[in-house]
Amino acid sequence: MNRANRCQQAGAGLQMGQGLWRVARNQQLQQEVYSEQGYLSREQSRRMAASNISNSSHRKQVQGGIDIYHLLKARKSKEQEGFINLEMLPPELSFTILSYLNATDLCLASCVWQDLANDELLWQGLCKSTWGHCSIYNKNPPLGFSFRKLYMQLDEGSLTFNANPDEGVNYFMSKGILDDSSKEIAKFIFCTRTLNWKKLRIYLDERRDVLDDLVTLHNFRNQFLPNALREFFRHIHAPEERGEYLETLITKFSHRFCACNPDLMRELGLSPDAVYVLCYSLILLSIDLTSPHVKNKMSKREFIRNTRRAAQNISEDFVGHLYDNIYLIGHVAA
Repeated sequence: MNRANRCQQAGAGLQMGQGLWRVARNQQLQQEVYSEQGYLSREQSRRMAASNISNSSHRKQVQGGIDIYHLLKARKSKEQEGFINLEMLPPELSFTILSYLNATDLCLASCVWQDLANDELLWQGLCKSTWGHCSIYNKNPPLGFSFRKLYMQLDEGSLTFNANPDEGVNYFMSKGILDDSSKEIAKFIFCTRTLNWKKLRIYLDERRDVLDDLVTLHNFRNQFLPNALREFFRHIHAPEERGEYLETLITKFSHRFCACNPDLMRELGLSPDAVYVLCYSLILLSIDLTSPHVKNKMSKREFIRNTRRAAQNISEDFVGHLYDNIYLIGHVAA
């Protein structure tokens, strides 16, 4: 009997404990909700105050002319939903916005803001940012000249070049864009990135006079040899196979590199022939380290031994730095 009473008392105590725990837990949750609501209200008030201060200071900064603050606020109105009217902005700000557009978007913008989007400065910037050098830039513009029309001609000529290089160059000359000079053609190629590199390689292989002037435009002064070779092959792409054209490119690069760094050549005791050997070694090492088909990669010790065997006057430390550059940065002709 006593045992049964003790069991009933224990069950009642357990139920009472669970009830008290629920009450305490509910009070705790309510306090957390209230504190969170209080924090949110305080944070909202702080942000509203900061926004009012920012807006008031912004309105104070804009003096005279159009109030840009009210202009931006008007964008949210039903009458001016969508993009803001550029004609209502100061001309400098409108031109800055339009200068970020490419040619296609600028043509579309001219349908809405004809005077702004047809501005010559905008189209001049597009021309010179895509085709850095043209002979016509340095001439007095002919009657009826416009940079928008020039952009269309340059784009048409580039597409023609990428289909047939000779026809593309003849097109540029017929429009007066390029002079019939190997130096002018070389400058145009050097400052243009829209030409197909495969077609360009074919053209340069046929026009060795243009290739000579293009090599002369490179400045390799104070550049590490592998980095200079990468820059060279970014403008003049290396052929996919070994042959006479690749040998010509490396020979021209070696002489240009030595001409740009005469003091370094004397200090290291290098000649154009030695640089030629190093360039070939770098190309072979690049293929060895980057090709997935080569399983046993050349070690640094092997590269130093093989290179110094071909060019004995080169120091071991210098050849080791060459290996480290290829190992860390990658292919010289990628």
